[in-house]
Amino acid sequence: MAYKSDIEIAREANKQPIQAIGAKLGIPSEHLLPYGHDKAKVSAEFIKAQRGKKNGKLILVTAINPTPAGEGKTTTTVGLGDGLNAIGKKAAICIREASLGPCFGMKGGAAGGGYAQVVPMEEMNLHFTGDFHAITSAHNLLSAMIDNHIYWGNGLEIDERRVVWRRVLDMNDRALRDVVTSLGGVSNGFPRQTGFDITVASEVMAILCLALDLKDLEKRLGDIIVAYRRDKTPIYCRDIKADGAMAVLLKDAMQPNLVQTLENNPAFVHGGPFANIAHGCNSVVATTTALKLADYVVTEAGFGADLGAEKFMNIKCRKAGLAPSVVVLVATVRAMKMNGGVAKADLGAENVAAVTAGCPNLGRHIGNLKSFGVPVVVAINHFVSDTDAEVDAIKKYVATHGSEAILCKHWEKGSAGVTELSTRVAEIADSGIANFAPLYPDEMNLFEKIETIAKRIYHADDVLADKSIRDQLKAWEAQGYGTLPICMAKTQYSFTTDPNRRGAPTGHSVPVREVRLSAGAGFVVVICGEIMTMPGLPRVPSAESIMLNDQGQIEGLF
Repeated sequence: MAYKSDIEIAREANKQPIQAIGAKLGIPSEHLLPYGHDKAKVSAEFIKAQRGKKNGKLILVTAINPTPAGEGKTTTTVGLGDGLNAIGKKAAICIREASLGPCFGMKGGAAGGGYAQVVPMEEMNLHFTGDFHAITSAHNLLSAMIDNHIYWGNGLEIDERRVVWRRVLDMNDRALRDVVTSLGGVSNGFPRQTGFDITVASEVMAILCLALDLKDLEKRLGDIIVAYRRDKTPIYCRDIKADGAMAVLLKDAMQPNLVQTLENNPAFVHGGPFANIAHGCNSVVATTTALKLADYVVTEAGFGADLGAEKFMNIKCRKAGLAPSVVVLVATVRAMKMNGGVAKADLGAENVAAVTAGCPNLGRHIGNLKSFGVPVVVAINHFVSDTDAEVDAIKKYVATHGSEAILCKHWEKGSAGVTELSTRVAEIADSGIANFAPLYPDEMNLFEKIETIAKRIYHADDVLADKSIRDQLKAWEAQGYGTLPICMAKTQYSFTTDPNRRGAPTGHSVPVREVRLSAGAGFVVVICGEIMTMPGLPRVPSAESIMLNDQGQIEGLF
């Protein structure tokens, strides 16, 4: 049987006007700022007016560690949202926006797949409503103003060796990781070594995703530490007087974007930090708004549960006062076989023993998630090559871990393929059995927080950090930043810092290469192993096959 590609299915979507989608959530058309006919931003005035309303139930979708076999976390998020609506529940979806970097690199888009997609797919995966461009511009405006301040006399006495604010670009470009600026003589300023991160790793992205409103946004922007003096006292963004102009650039980007699924259900798509180098969740303003407008809100956190879900619980929920009612953990038969040692080329053949051998990765994620006090349901995202025996092996394994696994066919059948999961998730969410708590208290010191994540989530024996890193953490504690949560930057492919170690390894250590204080976002970034905050393109980037066809349609996104 020949299956249509994601982009073919998306093009055939029977989309409703965005005003009709807003009406399903009670959003009047005058509070929608349309971008064409099928997407709109929701006004800040409307969002503010919802604050006194009761919250719906929050459902988190996460996954095992990603493999080249594919897991389908966003697809399951969209399918579950459609499924809840199909069984008569009032549900909304909250996901992140796509970065151009991986879209033209190797990961592809971020709108779901098959018959569980958010549309318009092409626009969501490209420029969308311009939020990422606004974030890039605001970030680089601050960069320009720092160098300009130094050029015109350096009244703040910035130590040019200690400027910590880099530049950003929403593209994978390894050549920009480490650069020297201001070469060419006196008129170009003072040469110094700096570099670029990808836009999704920008502290401005994290701030936009954690800010409650424009006032909070501007305060957080002002709190950004951009450099230090020779006596090591910090220079803030507000000292450079860039916070007001940055807030102006981000005014529209702060408003969440409303689009729809293939089944015409509402979806908020807003913010896009990666979970391997940032906190990996969509915006707080989108999630909290959706919770006021729907009885159930399905959201996702990036990559595996060791990254996205951990940060969702310890950073987003802590900062926004949120508590998930149930977690859906996505796994596939193919990924279990790959964790069990099967090569990608051989995944089509039945291999129950390999499925069972790969299941410890799934089991560790179940245990980790339960440690937050939240019930866990495993969603087996179905592939046509899966056999009944392989699916049963996962179900039996999950049952031994005090949870349940449900086979889902939303990719192939949309909401009709996810009825069992939707019904069970709603039952658990309504039961009120969740007793959520973050993994560590605010008062714990920063290095102990890092150790807690490494030992309890990654199951590592030790954290390896030079004295200079430990001293830096202590200095930040002395400055009043000791209560901040930790944002680990680590490979997504493994519980370890080695991307090739699959399964559920033990006996490993977590080497910390660098720590960065994101005072505006309100967390400390801990860079582990060889993870890069500016990715590179693969040998054969997706961009080579992306083009316009004779009809003017985009080809090659999928």
